[in-house]
Amino acid sequence: MVLDRWQPTRRLPWRLLRELEETGRQFDSLFDTPFWPAIWRRLPAQEREWSPAIEVFEKEDKYVVKAELPGLKEEDVDISVSDDTLCLKGEKKTEHEVKEDEYHWSERTYGSFLRTIRLPSNVDTKKIDAEYENGMLEITLPKMAEVKPKKITVKPKKSEGTGK
Repeated sequence: MVLDRWQPTRRLPWRLLRELEETGRQFDSLFDTPFWPAIWRRLPAQEREWSPAIEVFEKEDKYVVKAELPGLKEEDVDISVSDDTLCLKGEKKTEHEVKEDEYHWSERTYGSFLRTIRLPSNVDTKKIDAEYENGMLEITLPKMAEVKPKKITVKPKKSEGTGK
């Protein structure tokens, strides 16, 4: 008998993915409705998983969101704010083509993305600014001036008559 050492970190993710796919197949057969959209199953892994990496951090007077958007142009990115949500969406369109005498190579990449970030209540949405350079988008979200509580001092009540 051969014993194999159990290594949960190596096998667990693949087993979970297989179980999730099996659950999807069972769901499809039970309800006659796709569990995963068919287009999702057919896309290559790179296209399914592409979503820009973002970094969010806080400074004393503002919040900053940085997003890596390699290969995109400024006009390919749309930034909007609705209520307390920052929405970052765009579309990646990349084409590479090389033609030489006996050699032809062509590669195209297309895909859209959508990232939403819930904003803190103290963001001044009227002063949001965005800058884009060399594939890096930086969104500055200034904080509103804090309303400091007014200190009210308690004074003794003055009596109207001094008869006592």
